Amino acid sequence: MDVKVNGNVSFWYADIGGVPACRAPLPGDRSADVCVVGGGFTGLWTAYYLKQARPDISIVILEKEFAGFGASGRNGGWLSGGFGWSREKYAATASRGAVTDMETAMHGTVNEVIGVTEREGIDADIRRADTLTVATNRPQLERIKADYETALAWNVPRERVSLIGREEMRARINVDKALGGFVHHGTARVQPAKLVRGLAAVVERLGVPIFEQTEVTRIDKGAVTTTRGTVRAPIIVRATEGFTAGIPGFERLWIPMNSAILMTEPLSDALWAEIGWNGYELLGDASHAYCYAQRTREGRIAMGGRGVPYRYGSRTDMRGRTQQETIDQLYAILRRVLPQTRDLRMDHAWCGVLGVPRDWCTTVGLDRKSGIAWAGGYVGLGVSSSNLSGRTLADLILDEDTPLTRLPWVNRSVREWEPEPLRWLGIHSMYHLYHMADRREAAGLEHTSRIATLANRITGR
Repeated sequence: MDVKVNGNVSFWYADIGGVPACRAPLPGDRSADVCVVGGGFTGLWTAYYLKQARPDISIVILEKEFAGFGASGRNGGWLSGGFGWSREKYAATASRGAVTDMETAMHGTVNEVIGVTEREGIDADIRRADTLTVATNRPQLERIKADYETALAWNVPRERVSLIGREEMRARINVDKALGGFVHHGTARVQPAKLVRGLAAVVERLGVPIFEQTEVTRIDKGAVTTTRGTVRAPIIVRATEGFTAGIPGFERLWIPMNSAILMTEPLSDALWAEIGWNGYELLGDASHAYCYAQRTREGRIAMGGRGVPYRYGSRTDMRGRTQQETIDQLYAILRRVLPQTRDLRMDHAWCGVLGVPRDWCTTVGLDRKSGIAWAGGYVGLGVSSSNLSGRTLADLILDEDTPLTRLPWVNRSVREWEPEPLRWLGIHSMYHLYHMADRREAAGLEHTSRIATLANRITGR
């Protein structure tokens, strides 16, 4: 296997000519109506919708590296509009109807993002496609059936979800040992670096300065302190997602979970004929450890998974560099799911971090007393969720009472993660148990392994 690992850039940036030249840093102290900390999807969408509603509002965006450096430019390219969190946990502090409204709003982000790209002239290789969750053994098949029934029980429209059998699944994508699939309709594939860079350019055209190479060292009421100066603003948006733990005072709020992606060389027409995948569907599996994949514009396969899930002390990755152990794991997943790829060269591998709250449920909100707003903890669903959070934050900041500001994730309080070494032990134990459960199920277990249930209980997932 020939894998080239670039420690500074995901394949998505290599695809558009490499890491962009950085914008100028903050030139010194200044004031604004709103200061956004973080130049990824969350911060950019927030600025975009604020400017749409109030063109005269003054906004400053601060970014430690460059806009789109983090998960926004390194993710799997799933514009899924999915709802991967616990409906029951949201309903416990709201209502079933409110959860249904939130799920509907999340689904609507797909059309919203596509609409913005069309209006603003952003070319992000967006292609509408279904999302397929494939089952390759009996316990996985039972889980996708249960997920389908649960979705219907929570009022997800039947035209949005469906189950398919072995033959249709293999006709779509010839996954080894496929027994069936759970289909989410109305989703889309995207080239994330193109989307985030295009959005950053649009925000700049609207008059929002993006100061890069500007590290935030402290967030206080009315002030953001950086290595380049202080920005004073009555409203501060913390849009740091997987990097939140690096800000003093937020070390245990959301843990940075690592996810990695392996990119193949372009496949030949003959190999695509063996595999299928003519609908460019987003592909995941129903294993506990989980993987995610897409067929790219130029005919490659991007295969992602958790790899080494968490670094001690909530440390983040080394600018995208991933371990050989993780590369080997992803290659094994690719060969297991699609053995037709066994002779392919691997061209690229990288990783990124995503934010995970203690209850594994995303939040958005604004504390009027401190003036600090936030959004994140997307648990890997940030491409679409960040759009909804940007619209919601704009409404909250402008003090508008709208259907978005009444959704159950707004101003939701979640307890912090435990101190080390407890969170390192918990997360690594969880994934160790997941892998053990997956091996037992693949070996012929007829029901979902109780080991996986134990793993969920350990971390409250």
